[in-house]
Amino acid sequence: MKREILITSDGSTTIHLPDWDEQYHSKHGAIQESYHVFLQSGFDKIIEKNKDISILEIGFGTGLNAFITFLEAEKNTVKINYVGVEAYPISSEEVLKLNYVKELEATENQQIFNNMHAYSWEEKQTISKDFLLTKRKQFFQEITDENAFDLIYFDAFGAQNQPELWTEDIFLRMYKAIKENGILVTYSAKGSVRRAMQTVGFTVERIPGPPGKREMLRATKISN
Repeated sequence: MKREILITSDGSTTIHLPDWDEQYHSKHGAIQESYHVFLQSGFDKIIEKNKDISILEIGFGTGLNAFITFLEAEKNTVKINYVGVEAYPISSEEVLKLNYVKELEATENQQIFNNMHAYSWEEKQTISKDFLLTKRKQFFQEITDENAFDLIYFDAFGAQNQPELWTEDIFLRMYKAIKENGILVTYSAKGSVRRAMQTVGFTVERIPGPPGKREMLRATKISN
């Protein structure tokens, strides 16, 4: 499938799939969206109570969410075990065209971003003394983790192009993978997605979305 580099409204890059009219991140701002959906709405909530957390990212993609999480973890002295699942990794040529390090004014961590992409898959890698990264080349339907994660970043492509990634089966896998009182955050606000989450046991709330999107969803696995 054809892929192009696109500059989003906040000046940060994303990858555009013209055949699907789909982007890896919001056209209204890739960095803004990542901070709002995943960091402010998920990460910040979890670290209020826990400074040693495990994160599962559904759609490692460009590595933006992982890199921002690394930066925020460093600021907040948080230990992270980060697992990124991706069936179709981006190419090294595409990585070189991404401008996140520059836009985040984090040039001292350029090698960290490079390493996140360069390190081998299926092996736990030490990004820093407090940040461990495991990239798994895997279809989301193959996830079988149980009670393993405090936080899930659900960043799959939209249901209009890949409805099979937004089903009860997928969210049951997420529910099993997450610990009690863990949080799942996603940019989606579709009613069918909310109902699928609720059916498998999540408590779901609609909260304000990132720029260009009125709402998003945050789901919690409430202990009985």
